[in-house]
Amino acid sequence: MDREKLYRLLRLGIEKGASDIHFQVGYLPLYRFHGELVELRYKVLEPGDTEAIAQILVDDDPREIGLDFNEMDLAFELPDEGRFRVNISRQRRFYNIVLRVIPLEVNQPEELNLPAAVKDLAQLRRGYVLVTGATGMGKSTTLATIMNEINLTRKSKIVTVEDPIEFVFKPDKSIITQREIGTDTGSFPDALRAALRQDPDVIMVGEMRDLETVDTSLKAAETGHLVFSTIHTNDVASTINRLVSFFPTEEQTQVRARLADNLKAIVSLRLLLNKKKTGRVPAVEIMRSTRSIRECIKDPSKNEAITDFIARGRTEKMQTFDQHLLDLVTANKISVETALNAASNPADFQTKLSLEGAVAGERDEEPRTEPLEIESD
Repeated sequence: MDREKLYRLLRLGIEKGASDIHFQVGYLPLYRFHGELVELRYKVLEPGDTEAIAQILVDDDPREIGLDFNEMDLAFELPDEGRFRVNISRQRRFYNIVLRVIPLEVNQPEELNLPAAVKDLAQLRRGYVLVTGATGMGKSTTLATIMNEINLTRKSKIVTVEDPIEFVFKPDKSIITQREIGTDTGSFPDALRAALRQDPDVIMVGEMRDLETVDTSLKAAETGHLVFSTIHTNDVASTINRLVSFFPTEEQTQVRARLADNLKAIVSLRLLLNKKKTGRVPAVEIMRSTRSIRECIKDPSKNEAITDFIARGRTEKMQTFDQHLLDLVTANKISVETALNAASNPADFQTKLSLEGAVAGERDEEPRTEPLEIESD
């Protein structure tokens, strides 16, 4: 496969709105739409095809890494068309490539159907904010839209640290420094320590991966900076437990106190198929720091009560997943069946639906699975 053929396949993903593109030996090219994988009517990929794709992708990487590796993350760009977060790995000695499609433009929160409370986080001046969810649930996109809101509305110094860089920001009112692991810095902790000497107002860390990154980012928040990051957890309560679990047992009480003092908000995401089957909408759980929430964070025996306090905190711009699911059903954005399948407590959610007068039992249509069309040389 030559460069032009690869570019055509990548352009197709951008044009059709795919979230991910897969190239694997023995399979047709695969594109993910609204959570479902769709085969492309092209040709079954051979070892030479995926090796050629991998070579093209790494040739454009400034690190000059070659193909002598077992797995590698990097960024790739089609100028003026789109960016991709790339993972290349070996699978039974062959190359396996997955590309996440990254739009060139950062969407506004309203365009992403995010609650207004998410946009409000851009007005914070200090503290720790986490965006959570499973892989592919929109964490990076949500974080990017918050960063861009700060960029558009405040005169700030923003430092981002990512592996690799995904969205590229165009400076507006803010000064923006974007650093990439492996290219610009050795590790998240190294970059965070350096960032504290770069006069930042806002620091964005791509992901909380280890104890040192969590500890250093917390120290940044403790010294008066506004720190944003992501973590792979399903909801607010599990996020607190996950952060604490990075630390040795004897330090966890102190860590809980540090989190209680500095954690300003957690945004948890689940992308759901919309009612028309034309895209996905986010169901969002939002926690904001209150005195009751802080007490729950400090005391592990009260961790499960956090969800209850979130449910009572709509006046403080908080909401649980199930509350937002009910809002989405009422607004006719998702089906009742989709909401029930995604609910944290389906039985309670069914009761709330009945009280709201919603009728359960709708059946979702099957998502599109027919092959896409493309000419093959």
